Amino acid sequence: MSLLFSPFSLGPLALRNRIVIAPMCQYSAEDGNAADWHLIHLGQLALSGAGLLIIEATAVEALGRITLGDLGLYTDDNQAALARVLAAIRRHSRIPVAIQLGHAGRKASSHVPWAGGQCLAPAEGAWQTVAPSALPHAPGEPLPMALDADGLARVKAAFVRAAQRADALGLDAIELHAAHGYLLHQFLSPIANRREDEFGGSLERRMRFPLEVFEAVRAAVPQRMPVGVRISATDWVEGGWDVEQSIAFAQGLAQRGCSFIHVSSGGVSPEQKIPVGPGYQVPLAERIKRAAGLPTVAVGLVTEPQQAEAIVAAGQSDLVALARAILFEPHWPWRAAAELGAQVEAPPQYWRSQPRELKALFGDARIGQR
Repeated sequence: MSLLFSPFSLGPLALRNRIVIAPMCQYSAEDGNAADWHLIHLGQLALSGAGLLIIEATAVEALGRITLGDLGLYTDDNQAALARVLAAIRRHSRIPVAIQLGHAGRKASSHVPWAGGQCLAPAEGAWQTVAPSALPHAPGEPLPMALDADGLARVKAAFVRAAQRADALGLDAIELHAAHGYLLHQFLSPIANRREDEFGGSLERRMRFPLEVFEAVRAAVPQRMPVGVRISATDWVEGGWDVEQSIAFAQGLAQRGCSFIHVSSGGVSPEQKIPVGPGYQVPLAERIKRAAGLPTVAVGLVTEPQQAEAIVAAGQSDLVALARAILFEPHWPWRAAAELGAQVEAPPQYWRSQPRELKALFGDARIGQR
């Protein structure tokens, strides 16, 4: 039996298989509101047969958007727009749906990637960004404003309110975004965090605010709702955040009731040197899984079914996340099930597509016609 297609549970949340659709920004929202694009995009991914779908990085306040097109969950309109998308998904798919809540920090106020991705100019709607310290992401970029006590309290409260909205929407899980150089990662990394108060300096102090945010979110939603964290396991910069510090952070999260950890890397500095290759982040996930004991999601250039199967079979990770690969091939789990001799859930409208030589691919799929 394929281990990739075996069930797994994140606390009380049961997943039908170990394939996760990673959160992927679409930069197509309107004032933070999910639009028709999200209905189409998330709708097709909900029919993929994966075990879990995670909605893209969703800003907890307007200042926390990466771009003007970022999805948000900080207003009633945001909540209502996302409710429309979720209702459509629920009508046609049983896939559990999670949401990634985040704040861009000093990487906010940017153009969308297909317009270059650089900082907005004042005439283009730029806004004042915030960060742990008044340090730009790259030389020549506008300085962020260092968060004071009131700002820290506002951001934490914004995460809590967004989490409560996610629960009210009936979402199945929450992932906090502490990766890719965004605000919570900025607090963790000594590259971005030069504070001299209780939130900067030593590892313990740099972890304090992200751990406080996690604790506040965990306390704000029911225990039936798993709350996990996505991290960058290393900055890929000498003297920056690294896997040993990530292990300490993961252990701190585990002590506070974290349901899973999703292991990525990089994003906090343009000086990063990433050794990109197939499954290049999997060894990072494996080290963190073994040291922290948390259910672990591996991600990053996992593109082939046998590759994903081997990761799970070797115990390197409990779950495998796909991002670009599933954008390119939205029914990747169907192909994986076919290649691995497993079964996958498909909507009845598509049962006729089951290949003749794979009569059990979609389980007990029976159709008739006059």
